[in-house]
Amino acid sequence: MSTLDIVLLLLLLPFADAEPWPLCGNGGNYTANSSYQSNLNQLSAVLPKKASSNRNLFATGTAGTTPDEVYALALCRGDINASACNDCVAAGFQDAQQLCPFSKEATMYYDVCLLSFSSIDFLSTTSSNDSGDILLIWNSQNFTESSASISLLLFTLLNDTALSAVNSSRRFTTARMDISSLPTMYCVVQCTPDLTAGECAACLQDFPQLTLMYLDGRRGGRVLRVRCNMRYEIYPFYQGDPMLRIISLATAVPGAPPPPTASPATSTVGLAKLACFVPLPALVHTASFALESSCSRLAFNSGDKGLQDKAVVNTRVEENALVWRIEEKSSEFTLFDLSQLLKATENFSEGNRLGQGGFGPVYKGQLSDGQEIAVKRLASHSGQGFTEFRNEVELIAKLQHTNLVRLLGCCIEGDEKVLVYEYMSNKSLDFFIFDESQSSLLSWNKRREIVEGIAQGLLYLHKHSRLRIVHRDLKASNILLDQDMNPKISDFGLARIFGSNDTEGNTKRVVGTYGYMSPEYASEGIYSVKSDVFSFGVLLLEILSGKRNSGFYQFGDFLNLLGYTWHLWEEGRWLELVEASISMEMHAAEARRYTYIALMCVQENADDRPTMSDIVAALNSESVVLPQPKHPAYFNLRVSKAEESTTAVERYSLNEVTITQDPEGR
Repeated sequence: MSTLDIVLLLLLLPFADAEPWPLCGNGGNYTANSSYQSNLNQLSAVLPKKASSNRNLFATGTAGTTPDEVYALALCRGDINASACNDCVAAGFQDAQQLCPFSKEATMYYDVCLLSFSSIDFLSTTSSNDSGDILLIWNSQNFTESSASISLLLFTLLNDTALSAVNSSRRFTTARMDISSLPTMYCVVQCTPDLTAGECAACLQDFPQLTLMYLDGRRGGRVLRVRCNMRYEIYPFYQGDPMLRIISLATAVPGAPPPPTASPATSTVGLAKLACFVPLPALVHTASFALESSCSRLAFNSGDKGLQDKAVVNTRVEENALVWRIEEKSSEFTLFDLSQLLKATENFSEGNRLGQGGFGPVYKGQLSDGQEIAVKRLASHSGQGFTEFRNEVELIAKLQHTNLVRLLGCCIEGDEKVLVYEYMSNKSLDFFIFDESQSSLLSWNKRREIVEGIAQGLLYLHKHSRLRIVHRDLKASNILLDQDMNPKISDFGLARIFGSNDTEGNTKRVVGTYGYMSPEYASEGIYSVKSDVFSFGVLLLEILSGKRNSGFYQFGDFLNLLGYTWHLWEEGRWLELVEASISMEMHAAEARRYTYIALMCVQENADDRPTMSDIVAALNSESVVLPQPKHPAYFNLRVSKAEESTTAVERYSLNEVTITQDPEGR
């Protein structure tokens, strides 16, 4: 299974009126009077007292040796007393033997505690990936108020409570939300206290989306897993004053007094088991987006009313969740106020406009401290743009390399979504190499440095960064140049992350740019690091020749730059490829070597293309030997001149060269 996939299993179980709610595992069974049962009994004698005597009402324990060793974890809700905690955990051991008889693996959920045990060591990791199945429980009664209003309030309640719990030393927060004319809502969020703040946040990250997809409109509900849990109701179900009082959608006040106690609603609940198999930690954010999409389809197919309202709510949910994740990032990443950016860009004036990005215009700006910035303003009508925006924020903020553009921060306010980058004073590479009046400003030595810098940036993405990344839209306009003409790869809105064991991915929605797409990606949706290698090869030919691959009509029968280059290569006339302004600086042998590297990159078969490691080595040493190139992809096909906008491709025929764009970006 690909690390970008999520297997989503929804199993509806009979209605349950009372706790406990058991999850019996599939880790095998033990026999009566066996060593495993003896070890389990040993834990049942000590773990309740251990948990209840702990300040955080939490305990773990092991008993026995392999293969009969038992691992157990107990967590009580942070507001109850030690006696209630002891009794609840003790009941867990007794109920497990009745409800999951002879099962080596079981989890018992109660109102005020949980108990989990297994023959597998689940205590040695605090990763959210190993936090077990997710259990959803909901009240059978629905709100009568507007679905959209309740959804937004519920998300705010869960988000603020979770953020407070993540930042608390006990990883526990109780909260209350008061909104006039709407029911008061109460909430508890808790993680096991052995988790770090980041681990707690990772464990909770899918909860808001799951709540709105499965519990939306319910007057109460819970999302439960072993290492973290959440519950909300319209009556106070926890003891003591709320630790957090939310008095508006934007403001939270600690320690406010509680409202008058409301009568509990009838607690008839439905029970559902949601098994989520989550990928590696580096891919958690990508996986959560896939999960949101899957949940949306399930909910939208279930006959719910008000689908348009729900779509609006889901968009806001993603935006608010993104803000939450942004706030957890390092101090080097800034969440800007819109007023700051309006002032910096003189209200996005046309005079400050630098150009047009794939999903909106880019402006030059200057912050109050004098720092120059480039501000990419997402077009408000762009439905696809938020996906790009979110992807870029959560991806490029983690990357640090001298040949990657630095994302300074972003802004999300109302309909405005804005990305803020370091300012590149010399615009983009296409401004120079495709303009006869500017091309002479780039000597061959400088172009060679630019080529090597781009190669180093791609090598970092493919091999040396914390995440393994395929850019998917490498082109001249996405190579920015700083004041010293050093290249910076930009625009990571279409980038995709790979797991350490993955070599390629597949998508039904092909996105990219005419003239730079590898054939396997354009025709079959298959992308890999070799897709970027192909784009690099096209870019290298453009840097050498000063001509665009797309719209290449100047040379008679040669319909694109790749075909023209292949013709020159076969006849040994590679120096003729080189632009006139730099041809005098290059030796024929050097022109041959760079043309050779480019042709190897644009081979039709991905396996025939070198890796970026091979390319960097070949650029830096004349002694590196690569196989002889075959004819390149598309060498006898025309590539349309309409390449300058990022395009979503639904159909690509190598015979007819047909591109169809989906206007809704599906």
